[in-house]
Amino acid sequence: MPENTQAQVLNSDVVIVGAGMVGVTLAAALADADIKVTLLEQREGDISGFSEFVKGAQAKGYDPRVSALTCASQQILTSVGAWKYMQDYRLSPYTEMDVWDGEGTGHIHFSARELHEPALGHIVENRVTLAGLYQVLLETPSVELITGVTVTELSPQSDQGRAVKLSDGRIIQADLVVAADGALSKTRQHAGLPMVEWDYGHHAIVTTVKTEQLHQATAWQRFTEDGPLALLPLSNEEGDYYCSIVWSTSPEHANELMALPDEAFCQQLGRAFESRLGEIEWCDQRSVFPLRQRHAQHYIQPGFAAIGDAAHTIHPLAGQGVNLGLLDAAQLAETLMEASRRGEPLGAQSVLRRFQRERRNDNIQMSLAMESFKRLFNTRQPLACLARNMGMNLLDKLSPVKNHIVMDAMGLSGRLPQLAQRSIQE
Repeated sequence: MPENTQAQVLNSDVVIVGAGMVGVTLAAALADADIKVTLLEQREGDISGFSEFVKGAQAKGYDPRVSALTCASQQILTSVGAWKYMQDYRLSPYTEMDVWDGEGTGHIHFSARELHEPALGHIVENRVTLAGLYQVLLETPSVELITGVTVTELSPQSDQGRAVKLSDGRIIQADLVVAADGALSKTRQHAGLPMVEWDYGHHAIVTTVKTEQLHQATAWQRFTEDGPLALLPLSNEEGDYYCSIVWSTSPEHANELMALPDEAFCQQLGRAFESRLGEIEWCDQRSVFPLRQRHAQHYIQPGFAAIGDAAHTIHPLAGQGVNLGLLDAAQLAETLMEASRRGEPLGAQSVLRRFQRERRNDNIQMSLAMESFKRLFNTRQPLACLARNMGMNLLDKLSPVKNHIVMDAMGLSGRLPQLAQRSIQE
C-alpha cells in the first residue's frame, strides 16, 4: 500500500469488515476482552435508530430473509447479549420437522419431544437478529463502528500487521483483519484467498406466504423433482397463519414462477406443497437468487481471516449457512481471547491456524453433506429413488440414529466453541 502522508491513520487490534450478523457477533463476542475492535460497514447511517426501524418495519410485514437458528446459535447470541433483545421482537420456535420425498413414499419426522428439548430451533427474521446485535453494540463503547465505507486496499503482512485503506481515504493499521462481508467479499478478494466454487444449478425463490391452516410449529420440507421446497413457520398475527418459503428449483422453472401473478404463484406453490396447510391465500413480494457452492481453500493468512459467507456458502436446503457463520465467529473470538491472554500476536499464523483447524473441517463436512443430499434427491433413476425412499423410512424408525443426527444439526453435540456450549451446561 503506497504511503499517503495526508491520510489519517488509525490503529486497532482487530478490524472486522462487514456489520452483518456474523461480523457483529464477532465484535460483540470480543467486546469484554482487552482487544480494540473496529467494525466497518458499507451502509450509511447511525445504528442507534435501528431497533426502532425494526419495530416500524414489523408493522408492515415480515422480512423475507429469515434464518433457522439452531440451539447452538441461540446460545451464542445469548452469550453475547443479543437474544434477550431479539425476544422483544418476533421469534418463531419450531418443535417439529417434517421431510418427505415428493417423488415417492420416503418420510422423516423429527420432534423436540423425543429429545426432551423445548424446540428444535427458531425461525428468525434476519433484521430481528441484527436489531438485537446492534442493541448490544450500542451498549459496547469498546467497539468502534465506522459506517459508509468500503475497503479499497489491503496491505501485505508486515511487522506492524495489516493496513486497510478505506474509501474515505483513512487507513487503519491492525494486528488482524477479518473478512465478514459476505459471499462476494471484496476483502477476501483483496487478500487473494483462492476459492473452490460451482453452480448448484438451482435458483431459490424466497417470500412470505399466508396459509389457510396453522403451521403447527413445524418446519416443512418437500423434495420435488426440481429441488427442495421449505415452508418455515412464522409467528401468527391476529388469527392469520404465516410461513416463510425457500423454493429451490431449476433456473428455468424459477423464471416461470417469478413471471406469474401472485394468485397463480400461490396456486402453483400449494400444488407443489401438496396442500399440506390448505390453500396458499397470499404471498408477499418474491425475490430470487442463484445458488452457488463456495469454499475458500484456506481461511487464513498472516494477519487475515475470513468467516461466514466470506469463507463458505452452501445450499440452503438444511438452513445451516448462518449457523456455520455464527460458529466461525464464536470460535475465532475464543481463539483470539486465548491468544490475548497468552500475549501472542493476534494475527500470527500459529494463532489463526488454531481457528482454522477447529472450523474448516466441520464446514467442509457440512458442505459435502449438502452436496450429497442435493445429488441424492436430484436423481430420477428408479433404483436410486427406491433406495432413497427406503432409506428415509428406515432412518425414521431408527430413533437413536435419527436423534443423534438431529442433535448434531441443532448444535447439541460434537465439538463446539465455548460460547455455544453454555446452554448445555446450564
